[in-house]
Amino acid sequence: MKFAGWCRAAVIAGMWMAGGGAWGAEVFHLPTPNRAIYQVGGMERYYVPTTGRTWESGTFGCVRSEGRQFHEGIDIRPVRRDRQGEAADSIYATADGTVAYVNMQGHLSNYGKYLILRHVVEGVELYSLYAHLSQVAPGLAPGRPVRGGQVIGVMGRTANTREGISRERAHLHFELALLLNDQFSAWFQKHHPGERNDHGVWNGQNLAGLDPTQILVRQRRPDFSLLKFVQGQTELCRIWVRQADFPYARRYAVLMRRNPVAEKEGVAGYEIAFTYNGLPFQLTPRATSETRHWGAMALLSVNAAEFRRQPCRKLVEEKGGQFAISAAGQKYLQLLLYPGR
Repeated sequence: MKFAGWCRAAVIAGMWMAGGGAWGAEVFHLPTPNRAIYQVGGMERYYVPTTGRTWESGTFGCVRSEGRQFHEGIDIRPVRRDRQGEAADSIYATADGTVAYVNMQGHLSNYGKYLILRHVVEGVELYSLYAHLSQVAPGLAPGRPVRGGQVIGVMGRTANTREGISRERAHLHFELALLLNDQFSAWFQKHHPGERNDHGVWNGQNLAGLDPTQILVRQRRPDFSLLKFVQGQTELCRIWVRQADFPYARRYAVLMRRNPVAEKEGVAGYEIAFTYNGLPFQLTPRATSETRHWGAMALLSVNAAEFRRQPCRKLVEEKGGQFAISAAGQKYLQLLLYPGR
């Protein structure tokens, strides 16, 4: 179906979504017309599972390969198909923002054709990602403003994976994430010499995800706060880094905890709290007098229950009853702190 053919009806739907009613207090719009997430027993009608698995494999987290593989977002079912049986749902911007990136060459990414939008909510710089699109709305380009509920594309099944995405499994892969480092391209070139990075800063490795389902559902409560939601993530570990300045700390100053000692003596580095999937959700500046025995980097604590409950990212490891930062965790920290001193 041509874009203009479905655009008129989709714009009306998008305007209704943006217009209020029972949704007026919500910050984030559902990114597709599928509303089953808000219906009792609607999970099977909302998520697309991997082949042969249950709907849980279409959710966020350690839900693939018996819990060993991390899924960065959620996979949303279509509610409309065209005469050929292809998914035809309109895709909506989840909130007001600007276009950060558009990839129109589906063969260059596991995401296929995908779009990233930048939002600022309660001081939190948040990015939404919409993947496997069949079409992107005309005129969308980096820097262009968008409104929440605006039509930005059409659901599809584009991807460069070997097995592809079947017509039956066509879906929107949707992410909400924070950006790790605006120096990602230089870091990638240094640590992956000879490998391609077709998407610059907007490589999926440079996004640290939040669970979109939790945000979409919890925002219906009158006391929902995105900032408090981020600050209230479950901690996997706490790591000290003796580095006083790096891009993430500057971008997400809103996640800083006050420390009068560091305010008085100066910041020597940060104590960073991470989720199991690597989201740095709390940063505490520390002074030299507080950190003399910690060296350049130190694993300060590990939530053992969370470590065992969420086994997929393996940022820390356990050997002989002792926890340590894993090789994967070391590499992740190199990205977060790049370029370093």
